[in-house]
Amino acid sequence: MTYLKSTIIILIIFSFAFNHCLNAQGPPPKKPIQLEELTIAQIQKKYQTGEFTIQQVVQTYLNRINEIDQNGPALKSIIMANPDAMKIATELDKELKAGKSRGPMHGIPVILKDNIDTHDKMPTTAGSRALSNNFPLQDSFIAKQLRAAGAVILGKANLSEWANFRGMKSTSGWSGVGGLGKNPYVLDRNTCGSSSGSSVSVSANLTTVAIGTETNGSIVCPAQTNGVVGFKPTVGLVSRTGVVPISFTQDSPGPITRTVEDAAILLSALVGTDPTDQKSLESKGHFHKDYTQFLKKDGLKGKRIGLYAAPSKNNKEVTSLLNRAITYIKSQGAEVVMVDEILKPETSQYEMDILIYEFHQGVNDYLKTLSSSVKVKTVSDIVAFNKKDPVELNYFGQEFMEIKPVSKSEYKESLKKMFKGSLENGIDRILKKYKLDAIMSPTGGPAWKTDLKNGDTFEIGSAGPAAIAGYPNITIPMGFIGELPVGISFFGTAWSEPVILQIAFAYEQGTKHRRIPKFLR
Repeated sequence: MTYLKSTIIILIIFSFAFNHCLNAQGPPPKKPIQLEELTIAQIQKKYQTGEFTIQQVVQTYLNRINEIDQNGPALKSIIMANPDAMKIATELDKELKAGKSRGPMHGIPVILKDNIDTHDKMPTTAGSRALSNNFPLQDSFIAKQLRAAGAVILGKANLSEWANFRGMKSTSGWSGVGGLGKNPYVLDRNTCGSSSGSSVSVSANLTTVAIGTETNGSIVCPAQTNGVVGFKPTVGLVSRTGVVPISFTQDSPGPITRTVEDAAILLSALVGTDPTDQKSLESKGHFHKDYTQFLKKDGLKGKRIGLYAAPSKNNKEVTSLLNRAITYIKSQGAEVVMVDEILKPETSQYEMDILIYEFHQGVNDYLKTLSSSVKVKTVSDIVAFNKKDPVELNYFGQEFMEIKPVSKSEYKESLKKMFKGSLENGIDRILKKYKLDAIMSPTGGPAWKTDLKNGDTFEIGSAGPAAIAGYPNITIPMGFIGELPVGISFFGTAWSEPVILQIAFAYEQGTKHRRIPKFLR
């Protein structure tokens, strides 16, 4: 069979599978149900009263994916819906009818970024056509946790291919498998990435919640650009086993939701030590099985928060929104203190050497775990595949895959210097110097126009310090510039999720900046 014929067959299979699982899941709900903006707690209440069944909720979301994501505005946030979604919903309904609930996530639909393994009828592609037939041999730790909690894995989300670590001048939200995703607020604007589809699907009410992954900004940037909450936990709080890697040092999966409370509920279902992930073992004694206990409307009272304003200095509109946020935070009894630069420039330079080294090692190790049907076995195989593929290199290159990593000794030296710069001389220095509970900063600016020729245009970004340190970072809506949302971030030291959630929840409850997108053209 020629390569072109095999490519066409793969695309036909993807198209058939997607439409089949959307349109052949079973009969539509007996009566239309309204799911827009409903939280986990609100859906659970309707399950308890019998107003909703899990099957109704799942089918309604599948219908919305068909109407809005694949047709209508054609957001392209979902690569594939789960063919077993209705079957899972039916079984979970039976459990509820028998008086058994597995907890707050029972019957709650979740979209997974398509770099997270699921052992089912959905491949895990990382957006790459080289992995189109990658059907993992087992669930990721995340998928196991979600299934045990009674969640319905609704489908796999589109993403910036290889979590946006393939080449220069990349366009966030594009992958060879899923195509180009669109921002639900204004369709010609970018989604940011790499957790683009996870963020868009939550914002457009195609699911209740979603999971993204972050190495440096890949949860918080798309979450803020699409007007939702994104929470990147301390590295190790959520296991990375079964997640297509970039960096052992920095990778962290986390919740993407419409509310801070939902982020806390979802995080509670994800945590737990995993012996196959060394970083996860470090979370022992630091994780909580119920993060909602830390949510208090007066959670800003008495807090001392550092203001890292440098990212917004060149954007007057973002600065204006930030000043309003500061005014509100102070009105709630918190003290806001201006802080100096968190990281020295060379710290980010060490990061790139580390990422390239760990990406090559991590992806090669991941590929070894796959079935024999996956033909690429090394990063070099992926490079060769992409050069022959008619789609993969249409818009940007694969420099990060082709570049030779530094030596092991150079890598270890860079790691030592980066940790010293980001921890001892970075966030921890700032927290200690100013006696802070947390640091806040604008997450980013409004979404830029998508440009497949020149790639992304980042004007503002504050994800770096927490990402490089491996520390928690949450973004929530701060307001709008025109029709485009902008977020505010709160971040702190290792394992400070309870404090970060408390601050974010209190700010959210008093401001309520979240708006439903209008799909403007």
